[in-house]
Amino acid sequence: MKIRRILATAVAAAVTTPALLLSVTPAFADDKPAAQTQEKPSIAELEKAAAAAKAAYDDAVAAESAAYAALRAFDSDTHPLTAAAKAAETAAALADTAKTEADQAVVDAQAAVDALPETATEEEKSAAATTLTEAESAAATAAGAKAAADAEVVEADDARDDARVAAARAIGEAQKATKAALADKTAADEALAQAKEEEAEEGEDDEACVPETELTTVVTGLPSTVVAGTKVSFNLRVTNGTDRTMDEVLPFAYVHATDRSGLNDIDDLVHLQWSSTSSSTWETVDNEHYMDAISPLKAGAHTDVKMRLTIDASAPAGNGVTFVAGDYFNDNGTCGGTPDLEGYEFLIAAAGTEPGKVDDAKPSTTEPNTSALKPLSGASASPVSGSLAATGSSSATSQLALASGAALAIGAGAVFVVRRRKAGSHA
Repeated sequence: MKIRRILATAVAAAVTTPALLLSVTPAFADDKPAAQTQEKPSIAELEKAAAAAKAAYDDAVAAESAAYAALRAFDSDTHPLTAAAKAAETAAALADTAKTEADQAVVDAQAAVDALPETATEEEKSAAATTLTEAESAAATAAGAKAAADAEVVEADDARDDARVAAARAIGEAQKATKAALADKTAADEALAQAKEEEAEEGEDDEACVPETELTTVVTGLPSTVVAGTKVSFNLRVTNGTDRTMDEVLPFAYVHATDRSGLNDIDDLVHLQWSSTSSSTWETVDNEHYMDAISPLKAGAHTDVKMRLTIDASAPAGNGVTFVAGDYFNDNGTCGGTPDLEGYEFLIAAAGTEPGKVDDAKPSTTEPNTSALKPLSGASASPVSGSLAATGSSSATSQLALASGAALAIGAGAVFVVRRRKAGSHA
């Protein structure tokens, strides 16, 4: 397990928790940072939470299954609403037959009246007329009965269809509930697994990782303005400035971006890749923000890692920051890393913008050449580190309006608490 894994978690937390700005302590501090003073839940508590989440998920799965069964039940003739609809249809069919017969009786009665000979008696004429009147009355009654039966069919069908639609919607809600319960269960399981892993590591670790200021990570060639819809290449140099070989060095890189307000995260629109100097293949920086290990990195030596930043054309004008750091591990169990994250800020120009000549984002106080671009302020493309932010004075805080970028570096540095671990436990 890499020693900076907790750092990546802190990065995400810092973006959404600017309060970390108020609780900064230097990285590798002896005391636990204020941001970490809240007592962690115990294994027993996490096991209880995981069990509750599983029970809730099982209930959600059962409810979803019941919702599907309720919808399928409409296909059965024994379902009350289906049976009512079929009964209404049967009654309507009988009413239709009765009306047809009544109408035919009227036709027959009228034909009998029309067929009376001139010699027919008044009594015969009266009887034929009475028969016609009675037939017409029966036909009217049959027509009314048929209309009522047809209305009952419509009402029964509507009731069944409405109930079927409601049942289908209930399935959709049940699916959402199951998905949410699964997410909760997964999170609870992961929290429990991580806690157990950390407990095991803490029990096994016999040596503390240490800060190493002579392990440096420096970015060159990253423009201080990047246009959306373009790719820019730059270089990350990892240098072992100590007098001893580091058996394995893991470069770390993370890019974060917001719109101009600094409040809306657009990380999904920025992409960071890397490649070794000897390869033309580009690899995406993994979800723990690490690249492949440099093994070994000799005393006084350095290695260059080619980097490429891509910003989607749909990205709005805004601000970004690329953080870099490094960790090392030795075969004898010693380990450590750069004490702070180095942050290189850049402006994001809207797609199609012509920014003109721009300087590189360097660890200096030089402001970037923004030409016609108008960022929130005139902050420079300069490095951000935990120690700088801890003093409350950073020349970069205005450019990102940093409830995001600076908090990122500060939070990450503040929470970089190094644990004891055995050699090889970082894999």
